[in-house]
Amino acid sequence: MIKEVIVVEGRDDITAVKRAVDAEMIAVGSFGINSKIISKIKEAQKRRGVIVLTDPDFAGEKIRSIISKRVKGIKHARISQSEGTKNGDIGVENASPESIIRALNNAKCETQKKTYEFTIEDMLFFKLVGNSEAKKRRDLVGNELGIGYSNGAQFLSRLNNFGISKEELINAVNTVNRRYYDEGI
Repeated sequence: MIKEVIVVEGRDDITAVKRAVDAEMIAVGSFGINSKIISKIKEAQKRRGVIVLTDPDFAGEKIRSIISKRVKGIKHARISQSEGTKNGDIGVENASPESIIRALNNAKCETQKKTYEFTIEDMLFFKLVGNSEAKKRRDLVGNELGIGYSNGAQFLSRLNNFGISKEELINAVNTVNRRYYDEGI
């Protein structure tokens, strides 16, 4: 059983997560986040902690942002777009139990104080920007780190906001290089 309460978008997400883990959940009903839902999430955060697992799309990130601004100290779990896409539909409900478990195990909490560990030069060095493969590499490395896919500027911000260390980034990049480039998977 997962200790924290998992916040998802809807009923289909609850079904998918329940196939993967035993946990208490709160469904926000997409953009239907009102003060009552926020109060439930705040109470869950006080009592057990909260992990937000929303769809890997614009709406999911918007919902995550709304919750994050109103409830401090929550963890963020993310599935990749490829893990959440089925027949052109994107969402947590399409992810495999293994993908959901991996995302929950890699959940990260935003740091209270932004660090400046990483710079644009690091992004260039690791080929996360300024390269024809950069988008794919950000998706794979973000998935490995549990911070999800984003554009270059957002990715740099997530590296710094989630307290990722240089060692963690290097390990993730090496894993991606080995798994997807060297082995051709």
